[in-house]
Amino acid sequence: MNQIISNSFAARSLGVPYIGVFGACSTSMESLAVASLLVDSGNANKVMAATCSHNCTAEKQFRYPTEYGSQKPPTAQYTVTGAGAAVVAKPEKGYSSMPRVTAATIGKIVDLGIKDPFNMGAAMAPAAVDTIQTHLIDLDRKPQDYDLILTGDLASIGLSIANDLFQKNGLHMERTNFSDCGLMVYDLNKQAVQAGGSGCGCSAVVTYGHIMKQLRARKLKRVLVAATGALLSPLSYQQGETIPCIAHAVTLEMKG
Repeated sequence: MNQIISNSFAARSLGVPYIGVFGACSTSMESLAVASLLVDSGNANKVMAATCSHNCTAEKQFRYPTEYGSQKPPTAQYTVTGAGAAVVAKPEKGYSSMPRVTAATIGKIVDLGIKDPFNMGAAMAPAAVDTIQTHLIDLDRKPQDYDLILTGDLASIGLSIANDLFQKNGLHMERTNFSDCGLMVYDLNKQAVQAGGSGCGCSAVVTYGHIMKQLRARKLKRVLVAATGALLSPLSYQQGETIPCIAHAVTLEMKG
């Protein structure tokens, strides 16, 4: 790892270690989980976990350039142009009232054969369900143990599918507030974003912005964020390959 860091331009320029992580749209919670592990293990004192995305670059890389003017189906999502960052550190004087990372679940790849890059919600929903179920089983918890459970960017199509899968598996998500960052970041009634928001920055801006404010105001005490990611590339979908997906979940809590 030291050799990788020493060869990093960012590390040389800023004088600090830099680790690049990528889990597609699940990067926000992946980086937060890694940052928390580094601090909790004593290998770092303070770690910043930052994630960003840009609408035009994502559209150009994975779908069609904006200038092309291609029409999109209702299942498509609108990539968020935004960034979010969190600084993870051990509790210090003056910061004891800040939200804490108390648990994290690293997901596994789930691929149910979806090939359509304009229907990412359907592709990612099974991975979100798998990670959330695993998280609850590992910690011996129920949905109602959380004030809010959030997925990253399933949007309206994917969240509906996730609800159906949870119901099929006997998990009662109706006993808690269950929502999606892709539905919270935009107003679907006023903005032309098809099924909702997506992108690496989607869960980052909602979690590190709105959700953190709700936690600090103690309107929420325990939140589970399961950021979802579709691990496709421009070449893989052009060749008609299926879209493998993954989700990583982190629990955020206010103590006391």
